[in-house]
Amino acid sequence: MNLLSFYVSEKHHHAGMPLYAWLLEQAKSQGISGGSAFRSIAGFGRHGRMHEDTFFELAGELAVKVEFIMDEAQTEKLLDTLHSADMKMLYTFQKIEVAQI
Repeated sequence: MNLLSFYVSEKHHHAGMPLYAWLLEQAKSQGISGGSAFRSIAGFGRHGRMHEDTFFELAGELAVKVEFIMDEAQTEKLLDTLHSADMKMLYTFQKIEVAQI
């Protein structure tokens, strides 16, 4: 199994919807059994500027992490879809073991 994680800004949109929502919709339409989006409360990116979730913070400046656990074929299909759409975003990929107790 694979863990595929995307890091996007909450202010970025694609096809008229927030990018994190678009990613979730793409995965769902491809039969991936689940995905989650997590909004950060603080962080900084490659420009070194700190962003925090405070009353005075401008909306849309924080990161959203979108994660999927899927098999190899689903991973390749989703990444192919993103490449075909000319999407530019940071992602990480890890081989993982999945178990239940």
